[in-house]
Amino acid sequence: MNAIPHELTWGEIYFPPSLLVVALAYGFTNLVTKAVVKTGLYRCVAFPVIAEISLMIIFIGAISRFIPMF
Repeated sequence: MNAIPHELTWGEIYFPPSLLVVALAYGFTNLVTKAVVKTGLYRCVAFPVIAEISLMIIFIGAISRFIPMF
């Protein structure tokens, strides 16, 4: 059964559910990136920007399984 996406309300302001998913994914990406930098594994990444974008897309896909976006 597919849940119909609905707006998230904060006071009288309506937000799309995709905004929440992207914000959570951005936060998780920052946490993982900081952890990888502290452990020293970041020097093994050839293109850090592409790795961060890919990680964010993975988190968006994983989080959107729990918060319906579309």
